[in-house]
Amino acid sequence: MFFVDVIELEGLGNRSYLAGGPAAAVAVDPPRDIDQVLAAAARRGVRISHVVETHIHNDYVTGGLELARITGAVYLVPAGAHVSFARTPVHDGDAVDIDSAADLDLAAIATPGHTPHHTAYVLREAGRPVAAFTGGSLLIGTVGRPDLVEPRLTEELARAQHASAHRLAEALPDETAVLPTHGFGSFCSSAQADGDSTTIGKEKTANAALTVDVDTFVADLLAGLEDVPAYYTHMGPANAGGPDPVDMTPPAVADPQEIATRLAAGEWVVDLRSRIAFAEGHVAGSFNFELDGKLATYLAWMIPWGKPVTLLAESAEQLAAAQRELVRVGIDRPASAATGGPAQWLREGERPASFARATFAELAGQDMDEVVVLDVRRDSERAEGWIAGSVHIPIHQVHRRIGEVPDGTVWVHCAGGMRAGIAASLLDAAGRRVVAVDDGFDAAEKAGLTVLTGCPGTRPAPLRGAPTKDEASI
Repeated sequence: MFFVDVIELEGLGNRSYLAGGPAAAVAVDPPRDIDQVLAAAARRGVRISHVVETHIHNDYVTGGLELARITGAVYLVPAGAHVSFARTPVHDGDAVDIDSAADLDLAAIATPGHTPHHTAYVLREAGRPVAAFTGGSLLIGTVGRPDLVEPRLTEELARAQHASAHRLAEALPDETAVLPTHGFGSFCSSAQADGDSTTIGKEKTANAALTVDVDTFVADLLAGLEDVPAYYTHMGPANAGGPDPVDMTPPAVADPQEIATRLAAGEWVVDLRSRIAFAEGHVAGSFNFELDGKLATYLAWMIPWGKPVTLLAESAEQLAAAQRELVRVGIDRPASAATGGPAQWLREGERPASFARATFAELAGQDMDEVVVLDVRRDSERAEGWIAGSVHIPIHQVHRRIGEVPDGTVWVHCAGGMRAGIAASLLDAAGRRVVAVDDGFDAAEKAGLTVLTGCPGTRPAPLRGAPTKDEASI
């Protein structure tokens, strides 16, 4: 009898897995904070005999090397991946025993596309495939993006994605569970998962890689690709070099004077509280990346790499959760931190800064010639509808393009409020008068605002479909 435990990395939109039998298990694409994997193994009462990587990841720092070191597991990495640490190279067709007593083994299938060396792993029980760990190859309703390695290879890898998807579909029974690493909000995916689980049979009827010809698939896939998070540049080299163990002990405590000094030095002071609490009162000059949003993705995407960051949290628990999110993307040690609220973070005599929040109905009540409407959604979102006269700067570009925002009070919006909160904090820190529209975009037209479609110059995204629940709420 076999089991598969899913380890959710919600902030990054990824999944890792622990799979095996009564005695032993394999960890697939483990996160940097390996304590989660160790805890899962302890709950099962199993030994981790193998740790496997489907590819050298571009969107997070792996915990595979450290997990293998701590557990004594065999560390399997695709043979074509260029790494500088000791590992067991895996070739197409290789198989290893996972739990002999349960007749469980793991077979490697070369599935290039997301990266040239990408490898999927099939868990077999008594020789029968029961689950395929597909990493960034075959995802739920889509595939991993092929443009993260080298621009000159993008089309070639897109074609390889199509071929790899067909190889998996032809090699595995329809009932085989498909268990990808990406696709649940990760920007490593070319689109987002449509649903929570799938099988080879379902993908044969729903996945474009398996339902359209290769030329159409490649054209649509490449047309739908959007900006790559800036921090991805640093993830591949970190993983190829062998990540260091993490240190998640609490950072040094920052008092009000140190917070002020760090702000004056141009460092980033990040407030992790909700966007509601931040708007009501915060340290002037600080930025709001709420913990419940995609903290690791957006902070790592926007902060100049290597710049010191001080974290402000409501509690020690919130601070610890943020540290866990950030080590996954290589932001290992905050320069300092403080807990509490503005009363504990401001120097004597200083008052909290604040800005207004509003709905689209309130925006509709303004004289539109007197305000600036800033849309911080992605290109594909804006193409589906935008407010007439609005300025468009995607959230990850706002901090570098504030000078392009026209004069006047800025009413900033996204799809649901979270990204608008980030942008509002950046504008507020720059001295702009700002209103954060904390509302769902579907309320804009209902409120009487003119919403246009078919934005000229915006590339279509035919493989993406409707935004996921998570995307529609941020």
